[in-house]
Formats: sequence, C-alpha cells, structure tokens
Amino acid sequence: MQARLDVMATELGPKLVKHLVASHRAVTASSVPQATLNLVDIRASQINGCAPCLDMHTKEAIAAGETSVRLNLVACWREASVFTEPERAALELAEQGTRLADGAGVDEDAWQNAAKHYDEEQLAALVAQIALINTFNRLNVITRQVGGSYQAGQLG
Repeated sequence: MQARLDVMATELGPKLVKHLVASHRAVTASSVPQATLNLVDIRASQINGCAPCLDMHTKEAIAAGETSVRLNLVACWREASVFTEPERAALELAEQGTRLADGAGVDEDAWQNAAKHYDEEQLAALVAQIALINTFNRLNVITRQVGGSYQAGQLG
C-alpha cells in the first residue's frame, strides 16, 4: 500500500497537525483516565477503519500497561466483562459520536450515562477527544495512510 498524499510534506500539514496535537495534549491533561482515552481512540479508529490510528493507539496503550485481553475485546465491549461502567459509558459516547452520519446523533441515554460517571470538565474532554480522533481518522483514511510501522513513544 502507498498513501495518496503525504500531508506532512505540504505547507499546511505540519501547521494543522501542530494544532491538533496541542489540542490532544490539552485533553490528555484532563482528569479522564488515560486508559479511557485510549479505549475511545481505539474504538473510534476501529469504526472508521483507520489503520495508522489503531496501530498507534494500541501500541501506546500496551506501553501504558493495557492488557491484550481488553484491547482484543474493545470491538465487542458490550459483551465483555473487562470494562468498568465509566469506560462503557465513554465507549458508548465514542461510538455514537463517531457514527453521526447514521442519523441518530448522540442519544440522551448515552449522554446521561456518561454524565453519571464524568463531571462537566471530563465530559468536555471526552467530547473533544472523540472529535479529535475522528479528525485524525478522517485525515488518514481519506489519504490512505498505512498502519503498521508506529513505535510506542514515537511522537513523544
């Protein structure tokens, strides 16, 4: 496989990515557990078919101590017993926030369930992370970026 476009070789690419990464750093500085943010990134990337993001976020999760059992079960989290209730709420929010084009949006039950587990600051962080990972997914999928070569810690 070969990418359609090397976004980072354009004048715009590095500027754009710099701001997206800064936004991501702001979210990771929130009080939402990093493991939860990793699960959100992985689930959205699975839905969107983004190999580079799945490559990156699974490797980073492993480096942070995530178990292979939990990583292997993210795609079917509803049927797995290894996720906490707050993680399940975040995963549901991530799924609905990623599948906006399906027409249902984020339903009130999913929002209220997330609000039971996360305060407003944390909800803002989760929503921002869902938006950011979807942005990265779309940049990668549209330009057919290739996954598989990421090394944990590569982007600092």
